[in-house]
Amino acid sequence: MNLYDKYILPKVVHWACNGSPSRKQRQKIIPKAKGNVLEIGIGSGLNLPFYNSNKVKNLTAIDPSEEIWGLKPFDIKQLDFDFKFLKAFAEDIPLKNEQFDTIVITYTLCTIKDTKKAFDEIKRLLKPNGQLLFCEHGVAPDNSIKMWQNTINPVWKRVGGGCNLNKEIPELITSNGFKIVEMETMYLPGWKPASYNYWGVAVRNDNF
Repeated sequence: MNLYDKYILPKVVHWACNGSPSRKQRQKIIPKAKGNVLEIGIGSGLNLPFYNSNKVKNLTAIDPSEEIWGLKPFDIKQLDFDFKFLKAFAEDIPLKNEQFDTIVITYTLCTIKDTKKAFDEIKRLLKPNGQLLFCEHGVAPDNSIKMWQNTINPVWKRVGGGCNLNKEIPELITSNGFKIVEMETMYLPGWKPASYNYWGVAVRNDNF
């Protein structure tokens, strides 16, 4: 890991993900979490204030970057449920099978290198009747914006810690063993190549 990735990028990501539009998105999806919860890519903990302590029994969170986790503005002591942080990648999560009622992934799929392995892990860890809550930016529906996303992406990916502007979020979910049961989409206020959002609920597709 170079100095930029270790010391500068975490601060950039924390700032970029902490704007009012993304906070409003988190408020829509995170309160749906219930039971034993796993959050993949917790970053600087920006989802933590929105978990409903009346529904969540415990929360396990993973992230490969201890540096960005160290930037968390939220005091873990304020949580009314058990919490554990693990340094781990989405493609290799050192936890037992089928132990989570809810798995949460927000603004993280854009940076995962091997999404198939990540979804294999999600499916392995999620209970058969569990839910996957997602909120991600991805490819835009408008051809003009999509063109810009595809053009800019190689440079954006290098400076953005592996973030991709043009991932097909619904296709990633449904082609990797899940069925989307709820989904909404919209442009958030801001720079359009990075602002098209998908959020909703998916469940295991065991016939996949």
